[in-house]
Amino acid sequence: MSPIDVAVAQCAPALDEADRLWAEIPDEFLAVLGWSPDHRVITFPQDHPLLGWKVCEVTNCDMPASGVKRLCGTCQKRWSAAGEPSIERFTVVARPQHRDLHVGNCVVRHCQRPWRTAKQGLCHAHLRQRKRLTPRPTLDAFLARSDVRGLPAHGPCEVVSCHRDRDIRKNPYCRVHANRWTNVRRTVGDEADEMRWRRKAAGIGVGAVVSLRGLPDRVVAELLFGLHARVLHGCRTIPISIRSLADQARTDGVDSLEHLDRSVFGVDVGKVFSGMVKALSRRSLTPETERLKDVWDIVVFGHHGLLHFTGISQRWLREATKIWAYNDIPRRRGTKVADVVQAQIHQVAMLSDSLRLQRQDEGTDPARLGRVDISAFLNRAAFLHEQGVISFKRRLAMVRDLRRMFSAMRGLGLTRPGQPLHGLPDDFELMQQDIPSEPEENDDNVGRDLPIEVMRHLCLHLDVLEQQSTREIRVTVELLIDTGRRPDEICQLPLDCLERDGDGKPLLVFDNWKNNRPGRRLPIQLGTAALVEGQQQRVRTRFPNEPVSALKLLPTSARNPHGRRAISDEWVSERHRGWVNSLPDVLVPLAVEVDGALVTKMLPFDKRKIFPYAYRHTYAQRHADAGVDIDVLRELMDHRLLSTTQGYYRVGADRRRAAVDRVTTMQFDRHGNRIWRAAKALLDSEHLRRAVGEIAVPYGSCSEPTNVAANGQDCPVRFRCVGCAHFSTDVSYLPDLEAYLSDLLRSREWLRIAFSAADEWAKAEAMPSDDEIARIRRLISSIKADVDELSDEDRAHIDDAVSVVRRARNSVVGLGLPRIRQPLPDVRPDRTA
Repeated sequence: MSPIDVAVAQCAPALDEADRLWAEIPDEFLAVLGWSPDHRVITFPQDHPLLGWKVCEVTNCDMPASGVKRLCGTCQKRWSAAGEPSIERFTVVARPQHRDLHVGNCVVRHCQRPWRTAKQGLCHAHLRQRKRLTPRPTLDAFLARSDVRGLPAHGPCEVVSCHRDRDIRKNPYCRVHANRWTNVRRTVGDEADEMRWRRKAAGIGVGAVVSLRGLPDRVVAELLFGLHARVLHGCRTIPISIRSLADQARTDGVDSLEHLDRSVFGVDVGKVFSGMVKALSRRSLTPETERLKDVWDIVVFGHHGLLHFTGISQRWLREATKIWAYNDIPRRRGTKVADVVQAQIHQVAMLSDSLRLQRQDEGTDPARLGRVDISAFLNRAAFLHEQGVISFKRRLAMVRDLRRMFSAMRGLGLTRPGQPLHGLPDDFELMQQDIPSEPEENDDNVGRDLPIEVMRHLCLHLDVLEQQSTREIRVTVELLIDTGRRPDEICQLPLDCLERDGDGKPLLVFDNWKNNRPGRRLPIQLGTAALVEGQQQRVRTRFPNEPVSALKLLPTSARNPHGRRAISDEWVSERHRGWVNSLPDVLVPLAVEVDGALVTKMLPFDKRKIFPYAYRHTYAQRHADAGVDIDVLRELMDHRLLSTTQGYYRVGADRRRAAVDRVTTMQFDRHGNRIWRAAKALLDSEHLRRAVGEIAVPYGSCSEPTNVAANGQDCPVRFRCVGCAHFSTDVSYLPDLEAYLSDLLRSREWLRIAFSAADEWAKAEAMPSDDEIARIRRLISSIKADVDELSDEDRAHIDDAVSVVRRARNSVVGLGLPRIRQPLPDVRPDRTA
């Protein structure tokens, strides 16, 4: 085989790859760039949403602008050299003509040679002809002469990247490259390699024109394919970025973009280069090929992100984890699949570290492992927890995840011959009793809801959030507060997310990604609906020509020319954290331990507890405190299990008992007389007596034995509790008593005035008793009077205890008794629909 045949054979794979790339670039895209295989020059269209560019604002300058000053690179330098005067004054001064960069044809009719300068408009030959005439004619008179005729072109510039014609016959270069070669010879001397310079010299960067001449066909195809991929992903690209990549590829003489060194580029060009290389590498990715690597790009599985298996030392364990992940990923949904799966891979890496550190063979042979290695791992996890390296939550999750993962691996048949876990003993297994026992219920398990004082404080400063970030971030936070949805559910709302029910009441339509329940509907307030409608109008104004079905309610400002990409919940969390940290502190009553006792003090609320997901807990607690039945609240929260809903507003046993002790000191009988005057804690026996010897009724407790034995279903006075000696209440029932009084007064007026269709005896039977109304009024007055006598600190203690008791009361399934729904506490009293 001849050397030429060898060279052709070596180039064949590259040529085949170039052909495949060209086949994947749409002809419509090439037409937008004005691509011609003969000229090999592209021109960025000025009005394109992603490839377009703005003209420099300096008078008489037609170069692309960049930066907040809206100046081209040359004008930026001139502005800085002038001492950075005001932009308004600088831009009105016309930019001097750059005769070297701009080029056009000679104005003589049919002349194919380039002009010498834009001001003169004549080529070199016609300019000399005009100068020899005496007297020198005007340009118009010169063009009218019969001896002035068009001349043929001298031919193209000999620099391979240049698309211009030569300036004069004797010079092989255009005017710009002739000057550049002169500078090279002046700098290097006779040692300058002219032939090499012709191959490597950069093209002439003027405006939006980029020359791809002198590059291998594969590199050209890669640049155009990468540029098209950026357009598909909604990324803006400016001409200078592609020009820099083309010039560097030409200088280095590479046959593929992948061989370029990213470190030679700046930040902006480096991002473009990395994105192009990633797009090129993903062309050949498939799930079958990706699963063989130690680092997966899970875009081939329909998600985003990377999975790293490199932290698992033992080959058998790493391969088994890959097979588990390959089978687990299809079951995942949402936008954070990579994070969830990678967290479980990290758990396997912790086991791998334990085997590597505690075994002489570093755990390379699975057949030699046993129960002793599991015990060593568990002890190491306990040690790391005690040393503060990992939290108890991480330790608990690690053992649970590994137990589940190894069970799944065995279920996948990985212990069979030829599989990674073949020979792994049965006793190398995590058992149920290996899972660390969770601590007893304490205040750490309390729902992460925010106090009403904090919520009102945040809502009063929403304008600050909008000033620090964007309108979309503010709308997102408001919707999180009003609806209690998960952050990703709000961020991904479509534009047409608002509907009306049969009564004309607004409904928010969202997708529950976590539980794979699309098209969920949530009743919302009129103020929230007005917020959504205002945002819908802004989006339509921003994207007037896009179909509504494709738009997002909260579109991101980056890489989003068509409004189809939503803001990310990570970005919302970042901007939200900065906003919260910038706000002044807000004082709330907090229970602290002083000398072994819980004392309530007014302290600054911990800002670390204010995060987007906390609004979901607050939404749940706000409805629970208002008496919303837990089955209804489960539907509002869109939970499948009742236990999940209960977990949003649990109260620790210790705190609940302390609250009961405090509330009990303000207990009243049916006449409004204070029962407990001494502020003492209940004994254990008294707590038990109250638990088994009383039954909850709508406005207090009943101690009548028959009714207690019947679980509250055998009351002979039909729940006229305030007239019974067995009834008692406390300060925590004050909102219920006030609501009941309002209901009685409303019913009495309605029966007395509006309801005339009933007989008198029926109206008398249904009419609320004046004695009952007077008794409830006296009871309310007594409770309020005792509260008013408290000091500010004691009142704060009582308020906190009441909140805890009511929370605990509403966190259990209802008793089947009638109860009064309370209005939701208004965190936005200033807002109207």
